[in-house]
Amino acid sequence: MAKDIDRKLRVTAIVLGTVTMKDLGAAFRQINPATSFNVDRAHKWMQGRASPRQVQLYDDWARLLDLRQSGGWIAEADAEAFIEIVCLRHNRDPNELKQQTDAPNGQSARAGRGPELAGTYACYSHAWSPYFQGRIIRGQLSIEPGSSANRLRASYAEVLPTGRLHLEGAVSIEKRAIHLDLRAPGGDAHFVYFLMPPTPMVSVLVGLMCGVTIIGPSAQPSVTRIAMVRLPALTSRLSTAEAYLPIQGSIAEDLVSLGLAICDSATVDGKFDAFFAAKNGPDQIADAEYHPLVDALDQTWLRFPTVVGD
Repeated sequence: MAKDIDRKLRVTAIVLGTVTMKDLGAAFRQINPATSFNVDRAHKWMQGRASPRQVQLYDDWARLLDLRQSGGWIAEADAEAFIEIVCLRHNRDPNELKQQTDAPNGQSARAGRGPELAGTYACYSHAWSPYFQGRIIRGQLSIEPGSSANRLRASYAEVLPTGRLHLEGAVSIEKRAIHLDLRAPGGDAHFVYFLMPPTPMVSVLVGLMCGVTIIGPSAQPSVTRIAMVRLPALTSRLSTAEAYLPIQGSIAEDLVSLGLAICDSATVDGKFDAFFAAKNGPDQIADAEYHPLVDALDQTWLRFPTVVGD
């Protein structure tokens, strides 16, 4: 008889870093394209209202987690034994995994993504400054556990010609996106990020970065695509090298210099070129685009002044 399927599914989602039930289903299909894992039924399994009946699904589950156990063991083991074996196989902390698994239904899978996201990332985006138009700028993102359980904090930095820019703030792991809201301590800089849900390995995060220009004659509201590549370790070069990459510089070679082993730089650069070329540069609002609207609508309001009182 199948036991504790809801808890074992939550453990699986946490260990794999899957974001939604659909993502978990995709992971099962990578193991077996003909798997009987069904997203609608899986919601009932996660709620403890039903259990999978197909023996093959448990075999797929054992392969998915590479537990070297049979599908029958997956079905019959209790949650405690399952967590113990999973932690041994995937080098996880059993107490931490139990805390995440015991979170309220609907929250545990998202909470489990926290440890998977933690790390150091090299971030590449279109430069906003008009003085570096057409260039790619590199930033450093660090995601670390916060002061309370299942909370993450992020810090972002760029080594600019005017000095080091540093922002920090909270990471919100939501159902459809990851949201970062970062501000410069004691300063005016404020960046907001909306990132796509990560894939299980969390090798790269992508999304949109919003804010205003830091170096330029005026503060222009700006948004750009950004790609955040996870690094194996923090390097001193990441925190000291100039943020602006050379014109037509290689992102792949830059990543190699930061300690990431890339076998085919040309292929990786081609993928980055395609990612950034889809929106060739940042989307910005210039004074020349804004002021004509102000002039036209100011005249409208001057002709029809607001009447205060009777």
